[in-house]
Amino acid sequence: MRRIPRPDGSSGPSSSRPPLPGGPGNLPAELNRFIGRDDELSALAQRLESARLVTLTGLGGVGKSRLALRAAAILQDRFCDGARLVEISSLRDPQVLEHAFVEALAPVDHTGRPPRAALCDHLAGRELLLVLDGYEHLVAECAELTGELLRRAPGLRVLAAGRRPLGLPGEQNLPLAPMNEADAAALFGDRARAVVADFAVGPADEASVAELCRRLDGIPLALELAAGRLRALSVDQVLHRLDDRFRLLTGTTRGTPPRHQTLRTAIGWSHELCTPQERLLWARLSVFAGQFDLEAAEYVCSGPDLPADELLDVIGELVAQSVLVREEIAAGVRYRMLDTVRAYGADWLEATQDGDRLRRRHRDWYLGLATWCELDWFSPRQAEVAARIEAELPNLRVALEQSLEGEGDAYLGQYLAGTLWFYWVGCGRLSEGRQWLDRALELESDHDEARLKALWVVGYVAVLQGDTLGAMAALQECREEAERTDNATAAAYALHRTGCLALVCDDMPRAEKLLSGALVRYREIGELNSNVLMGQVELAMAVAFQGELAYAVRLCEDVQQVCGDHGERWTLAYALFVLAFAAWTGGEGGRARELLEECLAIDHTFHDLLGAVLAIELLALVTLGEGDAEEAAVLQGAAGRIWPSVGLPLFGSRYFNQPHALCEEQARERLGAERYEACVRAGGGLDLDRTVARILGSTEGAPGPCRTVRIAPPATNEPAASPSASGGETAG
Repeated sequence: MRRIPRPDGSSGPSSSRPPLPGGPGNLPAELNRFIGRDDELSALAQRLESARLVTLTGLGGVGKSRLALRAAAILQDRFCDGARLVEISSLRDPQVLEHAFVEALAPVDHTGRPPRAALCDHLAGRELLLVLDGYEHLVAECAELTGELLRRAPGLRVLAAGRRPLGLPGEQNLPLAPMNEADAAALFGDRARAVVADFAVGPADEASVAELCRRLDGIPLALELAAGRLRALSVDQVLHRLDDRFRLLTGTTRGTPPRHQTLRTAIGWSHELCTPQERLLWARLSVFAGQFDLEAAEYVCSGPDLPADELLDVIGELVAQSVLVREEIAAGVRYRMLDTVRAYGADWLEATQDGDRLRRRHRDWYLGLATWCELDWFSPRQAEVAARIEAELPNLRVALEQSLEGEGDAYLGQYLAGTLWFYWVGCGRLSEGRQWLDRALELESDHDEARLKALWVVGYVAVLQGDTLGAMAALQECREEAERTDNATAAAYALHRTGCLALVCDDMPRAEKLLSGALVRYREIGELNSNVLMGQVELAMAVAFQGELAYAVRLCEDVQQVCGDHGERWTLAYALFVLAFAAWTGGEGGRARELLEECLAIDHTFHDLLGAVLAIELLALVTLGEGDAEEAAVLQGAAGRIWPSVGLPLFGSRYFNQPHALCEEQARERLGAERYEACVRAGGGLDLDRTVARILGSTEGAPGPCRTVRIAPPATNEPAASPSASGGETAG
């Protein structure tokens, strides 16, 4: 297949440009057969040969998204960096738009710089097909961002699918018509066989199927909804009932295009065939964004008129009628609505004047979910919590927006943004977390605990981003207000994070004093969780950098013991890093590698870029000690590629930089400057997945399940956190 030429006229790959994270693309697999649209696929391929922006437009349900994804799957081999999908439909807040692009197109950026800057830098020089889907409700914002990306990344081409063009210079628009009669009949027959296994269009049914496809105007969504009714009706019965609904609804809205009326008729007809309970649940489920699970639906949507114990059966009926889509992911069985179906339900919800109550229940459910997940983060279910929050992110964003916009609800937004600290910090979402926290703290609130929690969390995030001034301001305010209100928990957290700030700013004596003081306060209030253990690891770092390696080892061995008792893995990775540093310092290179590989596997599981890049930096030095200077330089290059997405490389700290500087000096001496730089450049071409696979010896591009961690004997010195203390994350 011919490669699409680059702007300079060439068509070969760019050897200096590293691939995107996670492989060449993120296009979802097709769940059923793609039917027809041969002419449209050919037209899209031709337009993308000559234009850098092609928009596929049409009414809802006409098949824009499916066609765009099919075209991208066929064409992605023409692009060195493949094809990437950015789904916009579940977003409601324009400020989150750039984060959605970053998630699909670039490594998650931990720095304080705007996501757009990271995105533009990452795409520069790449050859990529971007599929932008469902942007019509944010058309102005999407157009502005897409235009800038096209200007900054000459090798980028965009295939956008929405109800209207973006309106950018050079844009080529391809309006998507409904399916022709033959393709529509083929689609109806294929979807009908998924409902009735032995369905076949015989001579007696051909005329009815053709008439049905004509009356539904060849709209794929309408055809699939009609096919779903064959579970209970014949084709003739479907056609007869559809006739009734057409006469009722067609032409009721002046100025609406006929096809829009037809689609609304099709959905409205399906709605009319639902039972009263099914219609009510359809409307109420429209408050969810993206996917949701059964428990959430039961809490948000149940009531006297829709008992929770009957909800599962009603959901099953909606799935059978293609109103709901059932999906199974790592977090379990989930449901979602197609956007057009959701919009129809939302109209009905507003007509019931029950929308505000349902949106509050939705917010309350996700507040409770975040609270539970924070507590369960300090448990053997830590990885499950991470997967659950990742799946729930669209709904959590809606809950945050609802809290921050509701009158008198600012404290709920502060609480929710603060409670998600483990996700912002532990799962590589620092930039988005900082945005929500800053927004929440701009609002006035009479609830001190919620505001104090948001303050120490934003201070924590700012420390890791390298924003020293922002961290100092937030933590000082938190400490002063905590002392004034006698909030011992918030005071302990603020003291802890101030010690962490001193650590990355190279003030090791002050870091030791503050962190030790925070651990004392944690013991006094009975606090034990991942934060407390991380404070102990940070204290170990501070004393290790001052030469007290034996004390650092005892502190981290105690952390190992507590992590083993509670099934904690995320903090354990940082304890393993410090133990590896001590082992390397003591001349135990083999032991250091073993610890670092375990550390890296855990960090990669949680998408913790900071922990991963620290481990890779130290592994480079260990590799050098094993006699492989070339591989050490490659690993330094790989780490150098990751740091811009984390923050200031090695925090700008001379202590954290010591292993890197020593490795670079000795590798240069052994290899010579030219060979060293070549190896570093080669490492810069590896994304994180391939780097981790290279280190851990996997051929899959990502590590397998974490190996069992060795549990060291309990420390005999005074522990900084007692294993007998109560667990869980406090809401302070």
